[in-house]
Amino acid sequence: MSAILEGKPDKNLILVTGRAHPRLATDVADQLGIDILETTSYDFANGEMYVRYTESVRGADVFVLQSHTTPVNKAIMEQLIMIDALKRASARSITAVCPMLGYSRQDKKHLGREPISCRLVFDLLATAGADRIMSVDLHAAQSQGFFDGPVDHLIAMPVLVDYVRDRLDMSNIAVVSPDAGRIKVAEQWAQRLGGCPLAFVHKTRDITRPNHAVANRVVGDVKDKDCVLVDDLIDTAGTIASACQVLKNAGARSITVAATHGVLSGPAVERLKNCGAREIVLTDTVPIPVEKRWEGLTVLSIAPLLASAIKAVFSDGSVAELFDTYPTHHGQGFLFA
Repeated sequence: MSAILEGKPDKNLILVTGRAHPRLATDVADQLGIDILETTSYDFANGEMYVRYTESVRGADVFVLQSHTTPVNKAIMEQLIMIDALKRASARSITAVCPMLGYSRQDKKHLGREPISCRLVFDLLATAGADRIMSVDLHAAQSQGFFDGPVDHLIAMPVLVDYVRDRLDMSNIAVVSPDAGRIKVAEQWAQRLGGCPLAFVHKTRDITRPNHAVANRVVGDVKDKDCVLVDDLIDTAGTIASACQVLKNAGARSITVAATHGVLSGPAVERLKNCGAREIVLTDTVPIPVEKRWEGLTVLSIAPLLASAIKAVFSDGSVAELFDTYPTHHGQGFLFA
């Protein structure tokens, strides 16, 4: 295979990747039917990074895939350096593909003298030379307004919904939001699952303490229901674990947790193992190593969705239409990571 996907006259697609999540990049390249352009990348003794492309990128539409996973700051910096190298090498267009965008939770000020770090990350990508940004399930959709250019905000919901639909009795299902802020997402889930009942967990959060929230009670009827608890990101899993406990106390028959980004920091794995959920379903927007996997965890590949969106952008097609037809439009079903 070639590292270049030829399009219209004088238009070529190139995919490059950093070192944060090479497996995902390989899966996306396979879906596109190309190779990843070879890149020379290494760290100096003091931690500085070096990047150089081994082939010409002049006049190409280049997609720089890098998930902002642990260590987050290094992943972001490497992507910025890669984008800068492309700009100086006369790439025609540069799209920063960030399956998980770092700092996306810091999208507003809760207290005085706080930063809006999500805005800063968008500004850094723009300054480095990105013409377009593609990401999956931003913490808040309105964060797209931080970038003065096209932002393709992909949603993993179709991938997760189709998996859940095949494994639960749709006549006895209830979609549950872990807090009031995710109600709109839960409504979209309920619509895709045939208009099932909705509920949410009333939660209080101490904004002066990171990763600390208390689930109080369920608003809605979940008694004897197969509950699907949906969220965008699981970090330390404190919110999800406490929400599962509240749902069990409210009489839920079973709980399936579905989330896009499985960060799984600190005690997350143990909390999820012991939270009482029948299954935890995540996508591979960030790498989930073997030591963080267990029998009750299912990881779905996001590569077909990313590849389809990249192809749509490159061919001047509609990204929005993908979500009306996914997964049938790519005809390959789901890939398991």
